[in-house]
Formats: sequence, C-alpha cells, structure tokens
Amino acid sequence: MRLLLFMILYLAGVIQAAPTTNATTISEDFEAPSFTNRTLWNIISSSVLTLFACIYSAIHPNIPSPKDSLFRILWRRLGTMIMALIAPELIVVWAMRQWMGAHYAWTQTHSFFVLMGGFMLYKDGKPHHTLLPNKVLGLIRKGCIDAPTLTAKEINDRSKGNVISKGLIILQVAWFILQLLSRAIYRLETTQLETGTLAFAVLNFLTYALWWNKPLNVQCPYRLYWMSTVSKPEDHIDVVSDDNEDHVLITIYKATFAPFMELMSLNVPTRQLRVPTFDGSIKLEESDTDILVFAGVLIATIFGGIHCTAWFFAFPTYREQVLWRVSAVAITCTPWIEILIYVAISMDVITNFIGGMMTVVVMYIFVLLYIVSRGMLLVLMFTTLRHLPVDAYTTVSWISVVPHL
Repeated sequence: MRLLLFMILYLAGVIQAAPTTNATTISEDFEAPSFTNRTLWNIISSSVLTLFACIYSAIHPNIPSPKDSLFRILWRRLGTMIMALIAPELIVVWAMRQWMGAHYAWTQTHSFFVLMGGFMLYKDGKPHHTLLPNKVLGLIRKGCIDAPTLTAKEINDRSKGNVISKGLIILQVAWFILQLLSRAIYRLETTQLETGTLAFAVLNFLTYALWWNKPLNVQCPYRLYWMSTVSKPEDHIDVVSDDNEDHVLITIYKATFAPFMELMSLNVPTRQLRVPTFDGSIKLEESDTDILVFAGVLIATIFGGIHCTAWFFAFPTYREQVLWRVSAVAITCTPWIEILIYVAISMDVITNFIGGMMTVVVMYIFVLLYIVSRGMLLVLMFTTLRHLPVDAYTTVSWISVVPHL
C-alpha cells in the first residue's frame, strides 16, 4: 500500500514538472523585453521640452521693424507662440504658403529671406519700405537700386539656426515619437500629455521640412539704397503707415480671423517697415490657394485625430473623459464646417443680408468652440497627470540609451 501511494505521488510530481520545463525552454527562445520605471518628472520634462521645441524653436519669425523695441519683439513672439498652441495648423499653413510663394529667380534661402522682410529700401539714410521679390527685381532693372550682393552663405550667417541646432530639435522630437511607439508596441499606458505633445510633434516635422532653408531669428534686414534721381520711391511703392494701435474689438477680430484671412490673401495688411506675421501679399495661383486650403483642413484633421486616439485612455474622472472626447471631436470637425461655410459664401449660396449676418455669427461660434476646445485639451493634458495608472510609469529600458535632449 505504501508502495502504491509513493508511485501515485511520484507520477503526480512528474505531471506537474512538465509545464515548468516547457516554460523554461520558451523563455530561453523568446527573451522578454527589459522594463524600467520612470517618474512623473520624466513624463512632464520630456513632454514640455518637446512642446517648447514645437512652439518656439520651430517657428521662424519674420524680421522685425528697425523701430521695434525689444518689448514689442518679445510680445509679438509671445503672440505667435500662443497662436501655435491654440491653432498649430496655422503655423504649418504659414510655412507652406511661404514655401509655395518662393521666387524661383532666387535661391530658396534668398526667397525666404526676402519674404520675411530681408531687403529694406533706404532713402536719405533712413528705412523706407520692405521690398517684395518682384519689387527688388523691378527696381534693379530700372536702375533705382544696386543689385544686392548678399550670398546664401552670408544670409545663413545672419541666421541664429544651423543644421546642428535644427538637427538637435529634430532629434528630440524623433526620440519622443519613438518612445511613444515603443509604449504602443508593448501595450504600456500613455498619458494625455504625451498624446497632445505627439500631435504637436507630427506638425513640427512638417513645419521644419518646409522651413529648412529659411533663416531663423534674423533681426536686421539687408539695406538697399535708393539711387535714382529721376523719381522718388513713392512712384514705385505704395507707402503706408506702420502698425497702429487699434480698438479693442478690432484687436479681437484680428486675433480670431485675421491670420486665416491673411494667409488666404483675403486681407493683406500693410508692410512698410516689417512684414506681417501671416503675410499674404504674395499672390498665389487659384489652384495653389485651393491646395493650401485643403492642406490646412487636412492638417487640422490629423492634429485633432491624434487627440482622438486617447478616447479610451484612463482618466481620473468620467467628466474629464467626456470633456476630452468632446473637445477632440470639436477641433477635428470644426475646420471642415468653417470651410464648408466659406465655400457657401464664395459660391453666393447665401445672398440676403440676414443670411449673411447669421453665417458670420455661426462662424464666430465655431471659432470660439475651436478655441475653447483647444484650451480645454491643454488644461486636461496636465490635470490628468494627478492620477495615472501604474502602467504609465513603466517604460522600455532601451529607449533611455537612444540619444535625446
């Protein structure tokens, strides 16, 4: 009897040992990835650094007026950064418009330089007017000014950016996207802050590609002196006053609609001593304008769609989840609604005055909806960090050895 009981226990032990042997064999053939932990500070610092690269370092502003104070230059730069936070697709469209408006009689570096206000006409030793590419060429042919001898290398020397500095920014953005891909592959939780930053990073690559040859943070234009004694500069250039202070309502209007209208050449602002930020003075072919509009809406859809990927993420509360979903859908669909309204107006579908006023009101409502939704997403990106899943603090070990800032 004792012998029978011993045999039963022995056989049971053999049966239980078999899966352990197989599991060991499998683990030797398929080695599990190595994971490590990250802190909340790691999540915030990498995301904020990438965001800063997207809304500050990637923007190539136009050359300021010689009369602009340092405060005004910084204030204008702050406004551009806020615009990049609220509507980053406008920055991409701005870069695309300048890329499409490049004058092929110049090198691309020269084209960007003159489009950003790089050539300033001087009369009697004082700055008189910034010159468009066709104006520069026309005045040279008429003998009013000497042909500029500025080379592309000299223009790049004025720039605050080079291949190394731009490469470092791209390296950081690429690393950020890579580490998010690794989290998706190994099914690790991603935060809403990282998802929102990813949307900026994707648009950042498009901006950098379009502005790769555009000088960065040039502060002083190249001087071209008026030489003709036959006529005055006013005979060739429409002289207008520089920026003036506007009424509060006009300022609000400019902040909401003016950037889009300028890019579409619907409202070309004055450019005496500096080029406006969203300059639309270079006329594009109708087909190019259509491409620009479609590209802008498509980019806005991509940007909003990336936010929609966080649809089923873990949120601290159900209310925050609903707010994120509604806001993500709003910024994805609102540009399409605005374009449809714009097409209806351009095709004279709405002819009576009341219908026109109602259309303007509806457009304002959707613009405000977009701005509020973008602001809500920016707030939720940070408030949802207060309660993260445990999995969100786990990261793949090899991502830390990839070079990044």
